[in-house]
Amino acid sequence: MEANTRGTGRLPDAFLTAGSSSFIEFLAAYSPELLPGRRALPEGLTIEAPHGTTIVAAVFDGGVVIAGDRRATMGNVIAQRDIEKVFPADEYSAVGIAGTAGLAVEMVRLFQLELEHYEKIEGAVLSLEGKANRLTTMIRGNLGMAMQGLAVVPLFAGYDLDLGRGRIFSYDVTGGRSEERGFTATGSGSVFARGSLKKLYREDLTADQAATLVVQALYDAADDDSATGGPDLARKIFPIVSLITEDGFRRLSDDEVSTIAQSIVEHRKSRPNGPQAPLL
Repeated sequence: MEANTRGTGRLPDAFLTAGSSSFIEFLAAYSPELLPGRRALPEGLTIEAPHGTTIVAAVFDGGVVIAGDRRATMGNVIAQRDIEKVFPADEYSAVGIAGTAGLAVEMVRLFQLELEHYEKIEGAVLSLEGKANRLTTMIRGNLGMAMQGLAVVPLFAGYDLDLGRGRIFSYDVTGGRSEERGFTATGSGSVFARGSLKKLYREDLTADQAATLVVQALYDAADDDSATGGPDLARKIFPIVSLITEDGFRRLSDDEVSTIAQSIVEHRKSRPNGPQAPLL
């Protein structure tokens, strides 16, 4: 967005008027057409857009892990093999995207700006609950696009500095928000990923074990969902795995995730269905 200062030598009044600490509210008032959900689509036109698929998250002792596969699909075609679906929202939170890839990435960037703007205006960090609420508002603003088939369904995770633990929030296309206990998944492979998490998750996981858990879940999702991409050893494309603790956000390096993925693949050679939980 560029302010028109020609002929006046000063910023427009909207930029100089005291108002909300929300950048989204400012943008909605000053230039609403720039919001992702406010753009009009041509009538009678069916748009085939790349879609991101599976995102998983799990709470562990000391934080939360969020991970995503790397495949984007367009109908029955693989549109991209190395798309990034997990992004830091700020120092203590992250967003994983499923749904229409282009809109989702744009929404994440706007969300990052929203949190940064709030911190600069208020001089304080928004609470994790407040961040989750701001994301709700953004998703609800995209409802018109979602009704036309361009839905964005993110997963939000972060470390709550007030409570001293990791938390996970899931959303539906209308902006409805739910806090998840322990673990969750979203996207086309979420049913299979959630089943894997349900059998393997426990509350006393370490950070390393939690990272292995989410990669196992993504592997199981890829095993049954064609839109989810598993570890690609030949191309060296692996899931994005990020940890959030009291020390902040940290994305695991490609070497770290590669080590986890290769170990899982090696064990799956003798046990294709993966680790098994006890019956009782």
